[in-house]
Amino acid sequence: MMTKARKHIPQRTCIICRRTAGKRELQRIVRTPTGVRYDPTGKLPGRGAYLCDSPLCWQAAIERGALARALKTSLSDEERAALRSLAAKIAEDG
Repeated sequence: MMTKARKHIPQRTCIICRRTAGKRELQRIVRTPTGVRYDPTGKLPGRGAYLCDSPLCWQAAIERGALARALKTSLSDEERAALRSLAAKIAEDG
């Protein structure tokens, strides 16, 4: 009797808490030539970093500069503000 092989699920790690989860379970932030932005599809080209849904991880990533280090860039004030509002929205959606 043949069993069906399970499909491989790509694993990614939150840059703050180091929790490993499936790629779709974490939120991707990507550095593009036009700036840093949220990537809901996970398919935008560019250097990416992953964060879990924890508001503490988002706050630490933005305030302590971990996200800027992971993306090897600096965040503008506008990008920080956009990421803070995104973090608040993700926290509300829970």
